[in-house]
Amino acid sequence: MPDTAQKKRAVLTTGRGSIESLRTVVVMPAYNAAKTLETTLAGIPPGVVDTIILVDDGSHDGTAALAVSLDLVVISHPHNAGYGANQKTCYIEALRDGADVIVMLHPDGQYDPAILDDMVEVIRRGDADVVLGSRFLSPGGARAGGMPWWKRISNRFLTGYENRVLGLGLTEYHTGYRAYSRKFLTTVPFLRNSNDFVFDTQILTQAASFKFKVAEVPVTTKYFDDASSVNFRVSLVYGLKTVWTVNRYILHRMGLRSRRYSR
Repeated sequence: MPDTAQKKRAVLTTGRGSIESLRTVVVMPAYNAAKTLETTLAGIPPGVVDTIILVDDGSHDGTAALAVSLDLVVISHPHNAGYGANQKTCYIEALRDGADVIVMLHPDGQYDPAILDDMVEVIRRGDADVVLGSRFLSPGGARAGGMPWWKRISNRFLTGYENRVLGLGLTEYHTGYRAYSRKFLTTVPFLRNSNDFVFDTQILTQAASFKFKVAEVPVTTKYFDDASSVNFRVSLVYGLKTVWTVNRYILHRMGLRSRRYSR
């Protein structure tokens, strides 16, 4: 279980009206993000977020201590549990905090925090329960943001396959910038998902299985030395696991496999 002894709470009052006063919590799955955390926080629009929760996944660069000094809610895993495991802790803690809208923002500065309110607004309006920040929604956006060519090709291939099977009509399934409604996270069994990167694919498969609407907003990105980015080998494994996850969804629909991720 994560260590909660060092929690500190930062409440940024929104002062919004009834519908717009939905409690918004930003969760940050962090691993060695000390160099980029403050810059990322500085880019979050004022008056949008009620609480920021950072889950440190066994960093060794002082990420947790820095986050505590910045008055964030900090949860520290005693060891590196994995990206999916980190998200599980993030969402459980956000739900415990009473969040109505939960936004996952990586603290490495790769995704633009400025669009956070655009993502939240889609859920506030009731237009969708899942919102993705897409690097491909604006033509040429991924290339302009510095995404390596092999990642662009693999992303387009996997997204095309997922659209054919899941039918969500998205420009990208593999962004790390996401917003979820409380209803969504209390409905889908995300705790049954993987502890590694394929968690992201599995939770969108669950969105399709439970027929939740998924929307997108365009996001700009920056690829640089201190931004976290998985290497080719990890990306290849992720791609294979993504195909396997989608194929399992096909088997679920055919009634040939137990619905582990969809019930």
